[in-house]
Amino acid sequence: MPPVTQAPQSTGAALELLVHGVGGATPQGMLDDPRIARVTGDATAAIYRRTGDIDAEQHPERYRDRPIEEAYCWSNLTSGNGSRALWLLLLPFMVVNLAHWMRPTAKGRTRAVRVYGVLVRLVALSLTVLLTAAACEVALDLVAWQCAGVPDCSNRRSWLGFLSTAQGGWWSQPGRRLALAALVPTALVGLLWFLSNRTWSAYESQRPLTGAEPDDDAPDEDGPDDTPADRPIGRSGGPSVAATDATSAPVVRPALGRPGFWYGRRLVARLRAAHTAAGFLTVAAAVAGAAARHDRAVSGPVPDLLGRLIEATLVLGTLVVLWVVCRRGRSERRIDNRLDRAVVSWLPGAALALLVLAVVYAAWSRPGWVSAGSLPGDVTFRVLTVGQGALVVALTVVALGLYRRTPEPRTVMYGLGGPAVAMLACALGGVMSGGVAQRVADWLDGSGTPGMGRASVIDGPPVLLSWQASVIPVLLVLLLVPAAVLGVRTWLAARALEPEVDQEYGQKWPDAARTRQIARTRATAALTDSAPWLLGLVSGATLLLGAGAVAGAWVSGQVPGLALDGAGPFIEAVAEAAQSTGSWMVGFGFILFVTWGRRAYRDASARRTIGILWDVGTFWPRAAHPFAPPCYAERAVPDLASRMSGWTGRTRGRLVISGHSQGSVLAASAVWQLPAEARKRVALLTYGSPIERLYGRWFPAYFGPGPLHGLHRSVHCWRNLWRATDPIGGRVRLDGGAEPEVDRGPLRDPLVYGRTPEHPLPEPVLGHSDYQADPVFAEERAALLDRLGPLLPRQADGGSGEAQGSSGRSSG
Repeated sequence: MPPVTQAPQSTGAALELLVHGVGGATPQGMLDDPRIARVTGDATAAIYRRTGDIDAEQHPERYRDRPIEEAYCWSNLTSGNGSRALWLLLLPFMVVNLAHWMRPTAKGRTRAVRVYGVLVRLVALSLTVLLTAAACEVALDLVAWQCAGVPDCSNRRSWLGFLSTAQGGWWSQPGRRLALAALVPTALVGLLWFLSNRTWSAYESQRPLTGAEPDDDAPDEDGPDDTPADRPIGRSGGPSVAATDATSAPVVRPALGRPGFWYGRRLVARLRAAHTAAGFLTVAAAVAGAAARHDRAVSGPVPDLLGRLIEATLVLGTLVVLWVVCRRGRSERRIDNRLDRAVVSWLPGAALALLVLAVVYAAWSRPGWVSAGSLPGDVTFRVLTVGQGALVVALTVVALGLYRRTPEPRTVMYGLGGPAVAMLACALGGVMSGGVAQRVADWLDGSGTPGMGRASVIDGPPVLLSWQASVIPVLLVLLLVPAAVLGVRTWLAARALEPEVDQEYGQKWPDAARTRQIARTRATAALTDSAPWLLGLVSGATLLLGAGAVAGAWVSGQVPGLALDGAGPFIEAVAEAAQSTGSWMVGFGFILFVTWGRRAYRDASARRTIGILWDVGTFWPRAAHPFAPPCYAERAVPDLASRMSGWTGRTRGRLVISGHSQGSVLAASAVWQLPAEARKRVALLTYGSPIERLYGRWFPAYFGPGPLHGLHRSVHCWRNLWRATDPIGGRVRLDGGAEPEVDRGPLRDPLVYGRTPEHPLPEPVLGHSDYQADPVFAEERAALLDRLGPLLPRQADGGSGEAQGSSGRSSG
C-alpha cells in the first residue's frame, strides 16, 4: 500500500458511491428519487442509480457540476422477515466470536497471539457443548428420565403416556426413553450445522477481487499484525514503486487489507465439523453414560465391557475434536479455497455413527432397570462452568501480556475487552440454558417447585442451574449503583454544557428549554464512552457471582432455598425470593428477548435502537464459532471493492465512497482491499462513523491507530464529519500532517437555535441521522473531488475503457 501520490488526471465523470448504515435503507431514500434502476447485484445486496443516470458514463458533460450518485443497499443482509429474529437465540455464539477480534495490538508476539486465538476457540467450543447439554437436560433428564418415570407426572401429560412406566409398554424402559429423547438434541445440532452451511453459501461464499496476489510477507491470523515496517507493500506483496522515494514514510499492510481476510471458508468448515461432532458426542455421552453406569452396578443381559468401550471411544473423539479446534486458525495471506477433507467429511459422520451406536446400546432390553432421581447432570454443568471460568482467566493473562507489549491509550479496559466479552458470552449461555431448564421443570411439575421438596413430583434440573438463576437478581441490584452514578454524572455534564451552548449560538435571550435539550442530548451521547468500564463491572461481577454459585452448589448440593435453611428468617426469605425471581426473570427475559428481536427485524425504528450492537457483531467473520450468525461483510466488502475497482479501471474517473455509520466501516474495509492503482482515484467520505470511537477502541489490532494511519496515507484523501450530539459516530483522531486533517467537526446540531425568517419552524436535533442535510456535506464532497484531480473530457469511443451499453448495466 504505497503512500499518497499525485492524483492522476481524470478522463471521465465523477461517481459518488453511497453506503448506508444500520437500520436499513431503501435505494429510493438514499437517492432521494422514487425512480431507480438496479445497476448490478441481486435481491440481497445491489447497487442502484436513478433511471436518468443509467447512461451517465456516455454523457460526462452532464455531470460537470455534480457527481453521478450510486447507492449500495445491503440492508437485506441483516434484516428481513421476522423469522430472522431466531438468530438472536444464538447471541452467545456471536458474542464469543467478537472476543476473537478484540485482542490488543501485538507486534512480534506470534506465539501469544496464537494462544489467544486457541483460548477463544475453546471458549466457543464450550458454549456449543453447553447448549447441547442444556437440550439433553430438558429432553433426556427432565422429560424422559424424571417425568416419564414418575406416574404422578406422566399421567398429567397425555403425550407422555406411551413412555410412562405405569403402562409398561416397550418404551417404558429408561434406556429406550433416553434413546427416543435423544432425537431432540440431535436434531438441534443438525439444525445448527444446516444453518451454518446454508448461510455460508448465501452470505459469505463470495470470493474477493479476482486476481488478488498472495501476500507472502503477511502472517496468518495467528501471526503479528503488520508486515515489516521498513518495506512498503505493493499490490503483489513486494516493494512498491513508491518505496524508492526517500521522503516517503513506509506504510504497512493492515490485516483487513490482506487478500484472504474476507474469505474464511477453510476455518469455518473446519470449526463447523468440530462443533457438530462435539454436539453429537455430548448427546452420545448423555445417552450411553446412564446405561453404562447401570451395567457396571448390576449384572444384566448387556456386558459392561461394551459400555466401557463406548466411553473410551467418546474420550478419543473428544480429543480429536480438541485437536481440530486448536490446530489451525485463520489464514489470510491468500484466498484459501482449500478444505480439510478428512476433517470436514469424516469427523461429523464418525461422531454421528458413534451416537447411533450409543442409542442402540442404551435401547437394549434391561428389564430390571428403573429411573429414579435425576441424571448426573450436576457434574457436567459444574465442569463446564469451572472450565469456562479458567479459560477466561487464562485469556485475561494473555491479553494483559499483549497490551503491555504494545500499549495504546485508547484501547478499552487496558486490552481486556476480549476476556470481558468472552465472560459475557459464557454468562449469556448459562442464563439461557439454565432458564429454559428451569421453566420446563416448573411446567412439568405443575403446582410444585422442583428441588424444594414441597409437593414436587420430580427432582428438577441440576442444582447449579438454580444457583445461577438466583444470582441474576443480585447482579441487577448491584448494577443499580453504576446506573445511578451514570445518571447523576450525565445530569451534571448537561448542566455544565448549557453555558457553552448559549455561547456557541450567540443568543442574547436564550431559551432555557431549548438550551437544556441540546445540552442534554450532547451529554447523553457521551454515555457511549462509558460503556467499557460498565461492561468491565458486569463481567467482573458475573465472574465472582458465578464462582459463588458453583461453590454454593458444590458445598450444599441443594438449591438456594433449601441450602440456607436455618440461617435466619430474613436470609431464608431472601434466598427463596432470589431463586424464584431469578427463574421467572430468565424465562420472561427469554420471551422478551425474542419479541424485541422480531420487532427489530420488522420495525425500522426499533432496529435503529439495537441495530448497531447487532451489526457490529455480525460484521466480523466467523473465526471462533461457526454457528454464530452469518457475517454480512464477507459479501458487502467484496461487492464494494469490486465495484470501485471495476468502475475506476474502466472509466478512469474519480470516485468518492460515502459511508454513514456502519457503512463507513464497510467503505474503509473495501478501500483497504483495493489495488494501489484504484486507490489513487478514490476518496473516502465518512460521517457518523464509529470507526475509531467504537472499532478503534474495541478492536485495536484491526482499527487501531496503526491501521487507521495506514488507511489515511494509502487512500488519496479522506474526510470525516462528526457531531457532539451523535452517540455512535465520532472523530477519527488522525493528524493529517501536511495534508488537510481528516476530521471536521463538531458540526453544529441543530443548525439553527430558534425560529428565524429562513427557518420559521424549529430545527430538530439530528444526532446520528441525516448528515447530508448539513451544507458542510456537499462542501466537503466537492473538496474531495477537487483533490482527486481536474476533470478532462473524454469521448466514449471505446478507448481505454469501453462505453456502457444501452442497458445501463456495468461490470463490477
